Amino acid sequence: MRTLCLTLGLLLLAACCCNATPKGLKASTAPAICCFSFSKRPLPLKLVSDITKTHSFCQKQAFVVQTLKGKQICYSETFQWALDVYNKLHNTEGSGLQH
Repeated sequence: MRTLCLTLGLLLLAACCCNATPKGLKASTAPAICCFSFSKRPLPLKLVSDITKTHSFCQKQAFVVQTLKGKQICYSETFQWALDVYNKLHNTEGSGLQH
């Protein structure tokens, strides 16, 4: 009985401390950000802190630009400026945008 309690306790402790969760057990599979309207004005690169693609479940595919002040701006996936910034940030070696 003592061994069983110890084994179950260790298993419970391991489950609580483990950060890995199976994909099917995630609490939410919904996309974090989807865009419904898009900007057509490019920003100066010095104001861009990050750019990401929207989740594939979003109705309209887009890029979400994060500014240095924390504002998020949506751009269509076909908007050339956003494509260039995304490629510059994600396809180059090193970290961050080259200003």
